[in-house]
Amino acid sequence: MARCDEGYLCAICGAEVEEIVDSDLYLRYVIGMVDAETLHTTPERHLRCNPALAQFIDDERFADVDAGEFAKRDLDPEFVKERQVLVTRGWRRLREIAGAESPLSLLDYPLPEFRHAARRDHAGD
Repeated sequence: MARCDEGYLCAICGAEVEEIVDSDLYLRYVIGMVDAETLHTTPERHLRCNPALAQFIDDERFADVDAGEFAKRDLDPEFVKERQVLVTRGWRRLREIAGAESPLSLLDYPLPEFRHAARRDHAGD
């Protein structure tokens, strides 16, 4: 995860995002919110620096975050349920990528339903 000699710097706090499991950018890529072609130009943030997205990670290994006025408790329950499923799956995918025994192609990072789009975007179709 190195964009330059300093690595990926968080656009919010300025500190380095050292691990892929802490990456808002890669989580958004894995769940289809960022295209492969724009990954290298999209600002990075720590997941905790984007509580509006991080609040949807529903896993005992990830501590809850407070999203303030954008808190999920104030959103439509069906939307919250769907978003939690997707974002949690994406975060767990980041953990799989981090723990992989051999490096994966960047095009294999996304969840299965988003891989085709990543490959298509990368090919320029």
